[in-house]
Amino acid sequence: PAPAEAGRAPGPPDGGWGWMVLFGAFISIGFAYAFPKGLAIFFKEIQDFFGTSYSEIAWVSSIMLATTYGAGPISSILVNRYGSRPVVMFGGLLCGVGMISAAFCTSILQLYICVGFITGFGLALNLQPSVIIIGKYFLKRRPIANGLAMAGSPVMLCTLAPLNQFLFENFGWRGSFLILGAILLNCCVAGALFRPIGAGTMPAKTQVTEEVKEALKGKITEDGPIENKTEEEGGKDCFEKINQYLDFSLFKHRGFLIYLIGNVLMFLGFFAPIVFLAPYAKHTGIDEYSAAFLLSILAVVDMVARPATGIIANSKWVRPRIQYFFSFAIAFNGACHLLCPLASGYTGLVVYSSFFGLAFGMVCAMLFETLMDLVGAARFTSAVGLVTIAECCTILLGPPVGGILIDTFGDYKYMFIKCGTVMVVAGTFLFIMNYYNYHMLAKEEKERKTKEEDLKSVRTENEGKKNWNKDSTQDGPELEPLREKGEGIKKEMNG
Repeated sequence: PAPAEAGRAPGPPDGGWGWMVLFGAFISIGFAYAFPKGLAIFFKEIQDFFGTSYSEIAWVSSIMLATTYGAGPISSILVNRYGSRPVVMFGGLLCGVGMISAAFCTSILQLYICVGFITGFGLALNLQPSVIIIGKYFLKRRPIANGLAMAGSPVMLCTLAPLNQFLFENFGWRGSFLILGAILLNCCVAGALFRPIGAGTMPAKTQVTEEVKEALKGKITEDGPIENKTEEEGGKDCFEKINQYLDFSLFKHRGFLIYLIGNVLMFLGFFAPIVFLAPYAKHTGIDEYSAAFLLSILAVVDMVARPATGIIANSKWVRPRIQYFFSFAIAFNGACHLLCPLASGYTGLVVYSSFFGLAFGMVCAMLFETLMDLVGAARFTSAVGLVTIAECCTILLGPPVGGILIDTFGDYKYMFIKCGTVMVVAGTFLFIMNYYNYHMLAKEEKERKTKEEDLKSVRTENEGKKNWNKDSTQDGPELEPLREKGEGIKKEMNG
């Protein structure tokens, strides 16, 4: 027989080729998060070109973000079926095709399809596999690895904001979309770095599988055909087949449900301030390059905040209670938006962008680490897919609701107040419910230990009784001569 370790996947190496995988995830995650925000540079000009309102043009990035998150379960199923590498490469190809097609659009509806759905679906196939494969390559350094990978978003945003402004002034928005489509094809190169972690043990696994098949064949010839089992397997309904790839039992997990509700509420105000930051600056009379530079400032601070947050989250003081840190980051993000209307002039917007970048980086660095902390690495693939499909509704509504507020009141401050209020409420909810969850987990752990001690004491008593009975039965034959002698004395006395 093959050794016990044959076919078993090795543990996370926490280094080695994992750093190359981390670099590929850095690029893929960077494009997935930064690209929808960077397109905000073109919104004012596209709005004038097609004669649309703020809310109508906001649907472009909103549909893209919603598709990126809503296609999470499809991405998770494809990763479970084919692995991360081919999924990311195919996603990069879709991103390029979507943006190149958008360059030839003649209506806002066509932009919704090409930029929103096609490019958004391609970004979804980049985001989830990149996050999932980090959890396979890193364990001890996982918070740091997640922070570094998430830093790809601000790095890309810092580059894309001035690049998009430069491309627009030299090539127009159509020529810019062509060039951006070609740039997005680099996601295919990033996906090529995602080497499967268990590739070295596949031959042994195949050998074990063949031996099992031969043994089953022998059993079938001895016991007869097992037609009933085949019929039962063929009779599986669609839900059971999907459940092989998506673990729906997570909806019974208390920590997962708390995370899901808090994040669904948070995303109602998470992306809208970034989408409208540059248009807000232009609305106040700031020139185009200075408005685009605000996104660069936000991205630079975000770039530093994400790895720093990963290092802090990995410390022995924060990691056991990382959910509290995540709740604080969300509430801090909301407080920045509530204070934004008080910022006066370009200096005030620079200060707001700096604090917003810090808060945004803190949230993004822990967004998936907190989920993995709750459900574990084994169920993380399914958890990501289920969370993203639930979040896509509020992501879809966030920017258009902000655009409606701007169109209705003619002022951006109501949009910032709405986003800030929603995020403060979400952070407070997560803090209170995570406190309750930690309390219940401690109580359940105490009850479990008490039951184990009771079972241990019962087992010890049963073993003592068994040993006593055993000793009694063993002493029986040795006492036989004494019994016989006693019976002889009784007979003599009776005689």
